[in-house]
Amino acid sequence: MCGILAVLGCSDSQAKRVRVLELSRRLKHRGPDWSGLYQHGDCYLAHQRLAIIDPASGDQPLFNEDKSVAVTVNGEIYNHEELRKKLVNHKFRTGSDCDVIAHLYEEYGEDFVDMLDGIFSFVLLDTRDNSYIVARDAIGVTSLYIGWGLDGSVWIASELKGLNDDCEHFESFPPGHLYSSKSGGFRRWYNPPWFSEVTPSVPYDPLVLRRAFENAVIKRLMTDVPFGVLLSGGLDSSLVASITARYLAGTKAAKQWGSQLHSFCVGLEGSPDLKAAREVADYLGTVHHEFHFTVQDGIDAIEDVIYHIETYDVTTIRASTPMFLMSRKIKSLGVKMVMSGEGSDEIFGGYLYFHKAPNKDEFHQETCRKIKALHLYDCLRANKATSAWGLEARVPFLDKEFINVAMAIDPESKMINKDEGRIEKWVLRRAFDDENHPYLPKHILYRQKEQFSDGVGYSWIDGLKAHAAAHVTDKMMLNASNIFPHNTPTTKEAYYYRMIFERFFPQNSARLPVPGGASVACSTAKAVEWDATWKNNLDPSGRAALGVHLSAYDAETPFNNKPSKIVESIPLMTEIPGVAIHG
Repeated sequence: MCGILAVLGCSDSQAKRVRVLELSRRLKHRGPDWSGLYQHGDCYLAHQRLAIIDPASGDQPLFNEDKSVAVTVNGEIYNHEELRKKLVNHKFRTGSDCDVIAHLYEEYGEDFVDMLDGIFSFVLLDTRDNSYIVARDAIGVTSLYIGWGLDGSVWIASELKGLNDDCEHFESFPPGHLYSSKSGGFRRWYNPPWFSEVTPSVPYDPLVLRRAFENAVIKRLMTDVPFGVLLSGGLDSSLVASITARYLAGTKAAKQWGSQLHSFCVGLEGSPDLKAAREVADYLGTVHHEFHFTVQDGIDAIEDVIYHIETYDVTTIRASTPMFLMSRKIKSLGVKMVMSGEGSDEIFGGYLYFHKAPNKDEFHQETCRKIKALHLYDCLRANKATSAWGLEARVPFLDKEFINVAMAIDPESKMINKDEGRIEKWVLRRAFDDENHPYLPKHILYRQKEQFSDGVGYSWIDGLKAHAAAHVTDKMMLNASNIFPHNTPTTKEAYYYRMIFERFFPQNSARLPVPGGASVACSTAKAVEWDATWKNNLDPSGRAALGVHLSAYDAETPFNNKPSKIVESIPLMTEIPGVAIHG
């Protein structure tokens, strides 16, 4: 993932140019391969590049033929070759997949964004009339923020830290939207059928669902650099790994880097994920890299994690920390892109609290709410935890076409039904349950959902809670609503994270985009109403889903009062000797 920064309509001075360069450097971790700055009058476009496609000539900003249209973009356009064929009268300067954006604008004006199949955040400047547009991908896989300065300027940045010190007000740029200087506001460009939350009725067809997901994975094998897969051993990452391994051999990437897939897993010693991932890797024949961390290693990284992830949300920080540590190790091995399994639980109702969905209408509405909020949770985590180390994460479950297929299925088929042997995400499991050409071992295909922050080792969350309890007193909690009136922390762990966040991002605008409200096992506040017993166990861990998780906490003692301990510290994720990324 690259880093973009744009300042539009500001004062034209050398001091402003120096300031834009300074702020752009705050995003250098996202794009260590190249940096660029383009100025036209009172508009500045800055870019920090992570080169994945056409590393030699794809530096930015990108231009049309006469350089009257300039674009700075973070993302990947998977259908760029198809789009180039539609632009027969245009000449391209680079082989970059994002080179099509300026030319599509020339051909179709502002209405071209829905033609893009990929993940992206971009700023396009038309120097002929000094107008500009800003757009973010459908679900918000790429991170993006917008701010406004007292001088009338508009600021755009991939991360908060690129604009929070210079804007009077700033906010998260809404996914699936376009901002146009000509209209002076936002408009939604992404309007899929499921967005209305009306219950669909298309009968479940396992082969249609299978083909749609295979296509989503295959199109993301587009790369000119070494890559691998994140493999937790759960259903979602294992399916991504299985399909990648199955179809890698015939790709351009395999010709460049070899057809043997590399897989990566992180966890505490003896964690559920490590064991399951090792088994899947052996089954698929991947070159598997297993990284260990201790609770103390994770605690030591919390401040860096909050600075990079830019949130105080408890579940996001819990899950981001192992991913942050793992991403550093992956990048050190020479890998620049990884495939990941985010999004499946939102689409298929995979979180354990979905067991208590009262009917198919509420089940479907909750999946819609979860997908719409992904940019605040798992997308934010996957994007920023990897980008912190110059690594790109691709998420095939959030493919536009795949989402349309999956969200059109009658949710009655997605509902958990123990009497019929249907566990969470049954429709996905069934789609890949192929007796003749199996994708995964049966017990992996039907492994119970394990949230990433749980799967890396149950003592991880327990250790975090104990650490927070040692730093946040009961007296501090009594005054929490006065200190933090917005999204008041209700646990010592939440208070601890909030203190760190406020130190890095003290502005009111910074705390507003972070989600809040009651949650159990990653539910929305609305879904907490599904089971009265959950009100005493409001914690995002999957183990708070009482009566569902196989290792759930007991109902007698509130989750946040559970005793905790920190495991003994061992050296941080020792290097794997002799590992090289090649065919």
